Amino acid sequence: MSELGICSRREADEWIVNGWVRVDGEVVSTLGARISPDARIEIDPEARRHQAGRVTVLVNKPIGYVSGQAEDGYEPAIVLVRPENRWAEDHAPLRFQPVHLRGLAPAGRLDIDSTGMLVLTQDGRVARHLIGEDSRIEKEYLVRVTGTLTADGMRLLQHGLALDGRQLRPARVSWQNEHQLRFLLREGRKRQIRRMCELVGLQVIGLKRVRIGSVALGALPIGQWRYLRPDEKF
Repeated sequence: MSELGICSRREADEWIVNGWVRVDGEVVSTLGARISPDARIEIDPEARRHQAGRVTVLVNKPIGYVSGQAEDGYEPAIVLVRPENRWAEDHAPLRFQPVHLRGLAPAGRLDIDSTGMLVLTQDGRVARHLIGEDSRIEKEYLVRVTGTLTADGMRLLQHGLALDGRQLRPARVSWQNEHQLRFLLREGRKRQIRRMCELVGLQVIGLKRVRIGSVALGALPIGQWRYLRPDEKF
């Protein structure tokens, strides 16, 4: 079901347990049941209604918060998702409810010392789209640096570097101004931009993610959040 893009693996488990999945007309309620590749899978409309009620939240993460579970005394960014921190300009047709926090998880990481857009979602389809193995979603970053970048260094940032023994995908890198680079990436290796810059003699002193796919951070204030609107798609 996940491979077909119907839902996430976690959602598939939930739907199967709830009896919302039929294979060749028969309800399948056993997790891990094997079926033939040409089997007909049908989903109960109740599963779709359940899926449609799941929310996705955009947070402008400040420095000092981790993306996922709390670690080393630092709080996770989800603690910012509370009514008093909701952006006053959020016009999504949703009223905050505690149930919106249930199962809300980051779809991708943003380092503790970086700021900008962090996506938290209950929707497995969104998570798979953003961080699945075959994801090619473009992410845009503004990066303040110190040091000297040569023409050869710029070419290496754009294509030619490797991390942990693996070649990086091509990136689009350009100067935003004399102190700031603009990175457009289609992958998200651990501390990738900081490590790329170190390899060409630069030191990152500020990093902000400003866009994921077609959704921009815009004027969302730091430390605040908003819902992904129905008309927005990554």
